[in-house]
Amino acid sequence: MINKKYIAIEGAIGVGKTTLAKKISDTVKCETLFEDYVTNPFLKDFYDHNQLNSFSTQLYFLLRRIEQSIEVKDTKNLLISDFYFGKDELFAKLNLTQVEYAMYQELREKLDFNPPVPDLIIYLQASTDILLERIKNRGLDLERNIKKKYIDSVNEIYMKHFHEYNASPVLIINTSNVNINNESDYQILIEEISSDINGKKYFNPSSM
Repeated sequence: MINKKYIAIEGAIGVGKTTLAKKISDTVKCETLFEDYVTNPFLKDFYDHNQLNSFSTQLYFLLRRIEQSIEVKDTKNLLISDFYFGKDELFAKLNLTQVEYAMYQELREKLDFNPPVPDLIIYLQASTDILLERIKNRGLDLERNIKKKYIDSVNEIYMKHFHEYNASPVLIINTSNVNINNESDYQILIEEISSDINGKKYFNPSSM
C-alpha cells in the first residue's frame, strides 16, 4: 500500500513521465493529474522559433498551474501527476530575460501562488540523444523543431535542481539503464514507492 497523498513524476521532455504516471495509476487505482502541455497555444512557436515567445508561454503555464494546484489540495486520496509544480520556475529561469523573470516572479507573488509539495518525486533521467529519439518517435507536430541544445539545457537545469533539492524525498531513475516496462523491475519500483524514502535514492533493480 502506498501511504502517500501526492506523488509527482518529473524529468526532461520525452523521458516517459506520462507513461509511468498512467502505469502506476492503473496498478494502484489512484487519481492522476496530467500537465496537458499540448493545450498551451504558445508552445509550438516557442519550439519553432528558439524560445522567442518565452514570457507568454510561461505565463500560460503559471495560470494553468494555479488551477491544477487546487485539484491536488482538494484530493482526499493518492494523486500522481506527470509533472512537478516547481518545474515552471526552472523553465522561467532558463528561458526568460532578467526583466521578464522579475515580472514573472512579481506576478506569482500577486497571484499568491503556493504550489503543493509532493510526498515523493520520481525523477526520470535520460541522455539528450535518447530523449531526442523518443521525441521523434512520438511524432508530435509541436515538438518537431526542438533543438538538441535546448534539451541539453533542460537536462542540465534538472540535474542541478534535484542535486540541491531537499523539500521532498526523491527517487531517481535513469531510464537509459532501467526499463520500467520490464514487469519484474516495475514491481520492484512499486515496492520502492510504497516504502519510506528519505532524502535521495537511486532506483537500481539489478542491485536489489
